[in-house]
Amino acid sequence: MSLIVKICGLSTRETLDVALDAGADMVGFVFFSPSPRHVDLAAISKLADAARGRAEIVVLTVNAEHKILDQIAKQVRPDWLQLHGSEPADAVRAIKQASGIRVMKALPIAARSDLDRIPDYADVADRILFDARPPKEATRPGGLGAVFDWHLLENLDLALPFMVSGGLHAGNVAEAVRVTRAGGVDVSSGVERASGIKDPDMIRAFIRAARATEELMAR
Repeated sequence: MSLIVKICGLSTRETLDVALDAGADMVGFVFFSPSPRHVDLAAISKLADAARGRAEIVVLTVNAEHKILDQIAKQVRPDWLQLHGSEPADAVRAIKQASGIRVMKALPIAARSDLDRIPDYADVADRILFDARPPKEATRPGGLGAVFDWHLLENLDLALPFMVSGGLHAGNVAEAVRVTRAGGVDVSSGVERASGIKDPDMIRAFIRAARATEELMAR
């Protein structure tokens, strides 16, 4: 199976086109106002329409209310909802059933004990995204550019598809895949020249590096 490459936090048509032309499998848009990558639904809808049919469309939310998720489902029509908050398993199940959209649940990882939460979501999520646990003083969830110990996922026996995120960039994506054997990689800040500002050359470099990794792992 080929490695899934996701470019998240896209906010402009220029960088979206770069990601699509470079061969991204998934493109992510953030609907969470505290994030520097937040995009309003009208803009997300236009970007999603431009990407439709070329890559899978992902909308990231954090502990969003059902009425917001319903609006996203109707207005954007994404392929995936990425739940990046503290949503419990029963909420994930309810969101999936109500929206009819596949759900990717992000789980923050800092210690082996964090893996104990996997069974809670194994029967309700369609994919798990392992991300670095944010520091205690953080005001936003997610890895915030930090790398977690990939060896925590080494030899992970998980039937559910999973991806890794958190501090990835063109220079370390090969090692992340080699250690975790993840089916996909997700990058955001690792392809930015400033917070929330994607760099076209960094996007291309990341996707090239991920594809090269994919070829090596297939040998």
